[in-house]
Amino acid sequence: MANNETIDFDNMDEKDKIELLESDCYDILGYNFPWYKRWGILGVIFMVQVSMNLNASIYANGIDRIAQKFKVSSQAARVGQAVFLIAYAFGCELWAPWSEEYGRWPVLQISLFFVNLWQVPAALSPTFGGLVVARFLGGISSAGGSVTLGMVADMWEPIDQQYAVAFIVFSSVGGSVVGPIAGAFIQQRYSLIWVFWIQLLVGVFVQIVHFFVPETRVSILIDREARRRRKLGENVWGPGELAQTKITFKKCIKLWVRPFHMFLTEPIVLCLSLLSGFSDALIFTFLEGFQPVFKQWGFSTIQVGLAFLPLLIGYFIAYFSFLPVIHAQTKKRHRDGEDSVLPETRLWWLLYTAPLLSIGLFGFAWTSMGPPNVPWIAPMIFAALIGIANYAIYMATIDYMIASYGPYPSSATGGNGFARDFLAGIAAMYSTPLYTNIPGRPLEYASTILGCIAVMVTIPIYVFYWKGPQIRARSKFAQELAGKRKENDGRRASSASMTV
Repeated sequence: MANNETIDFDNMDEKDKIELLESDCYDILGYNFPWYKRWGILGVIFMVQVSMNLNASIYANGIDRIAQKFKVSSQAARVGQAVFLIAYAFGCELWAPWSEEYGRWPVLQISLFFVNLWQVPAALSPTFGGLVVARFLGGISSAGGSVTLGMVADMWEPIDQQYAVAFIVFSSVGGSVVGPIAGAFIQQRYSLIWVFWIQLLVGVFVQIVHFFVPETRVSILIDREARRRRKLGENVWGPGELAQTKITFKKCIKLWVRPFHMFLTEPIVLCLSLLSGFSDALIFTFLEGFQPVFKQWGFSTIQVGLAFLPLLIGYFIAYFSFLPVIHAQTKKRHRDGEDSVLPETRLWWLLYTAPLLSIGLFGFAWTSMGPPNVPWIAPMIFAALIGIANYAIYMATIDYMIASYGPYPSSATGGNGFARDFLAGIAAMYSTPLYTNIPGRPLEYASTILGCIAVMVTIPIYVFYWKGPQIRARSKFAQELAGKRKENDGRRASSASMTV
């Protein structure tokens, strides 16, 4: 090995620089972190995801007081929730590619800092307009699941990633339920300002914990290893160093466009994101029916909040139901090779759980008649079925996309997050009128309409399962990554390029 005193690395010609490949330092990458370190990191990311989804959902518990304080209608007060979710949708897209270029740790730290910062003007704003602006800025500052799910791809190869994906997906859907449960206690016992202070307290705690999480992004770790080896005299350079990454206006636009480009041009991303998005919009619409439905049985504010627990139980059931399926699929891939099982097998369990969305909505609709005809436990049982289906749809679609898009999972799943949050934001504006303005039996008819839409939304799942290979064949980028993975003996291709 040459001594570093005889080599002028700073003035070395570009053509003489040797790139350090993933295969040259595979042992220092996230894939080879000890299992306890990887799951420890995931535990922190679980908290990050719960925190961000808490911010999106707990606002609903302050709507009546916001309307009172600023002398606006309850419908107008919901704009604060809608703009947060819609801005969150764009935040997922805008932050995702930056985490792929500059690392997960700095992007999440910056995101968490700004999300926490905007809680202060939201809490103290003397005008409703100021509150809405603060909510918008908080939403656009949220990196969301596209970055956290990208960290799964940093630490697990596609053949082993499903357990981790299932865990992170649970944090996302579960966080949306924590909001109304915790918010109910705040709504009944504390002043409006605590709706925002609790978001800030949770956010600051999570950011402090995340501060101690190591970087996981493959290209960043390779760059660090290259710099370490050069100090020992070895002429090696990381991919980021050779690319000479500079923050320019053109670079910014290219990074921001990548997720939108994938969303619009990649059939896998577009189809599965719309499926997941419509499912989430249905859920957010359905949740608006909880208060009028359970008030029929005389539920207090806190009891209505606790009525969301069956939905959380449904998420638990769905999570644990996936584990034996994941075990069987992973075992077969390890035994016979990854190509022995088509990627569409990641959608297999969804074939049986997706219909529970329609069944749950229809069942909830016609057990919403109230006493004395129906006991209060009946709609809760159907709410649990809806939770099972919602988790399964998110889990299966996300898992499939992370496996398909190798080094760009954040950009791919950014499309999924965009569809879910954007459509949920729109749902925040029409859900209450849907449950109050339909003549006759508004509660029953509203959920019935959602059930009918759910039937149509779940049909593409079966088309995708049976016709998936043909759809993937139309995805040039997915095919390129699959080819590179084969060249790397099943490892993720970290150097694939994408023209935007």
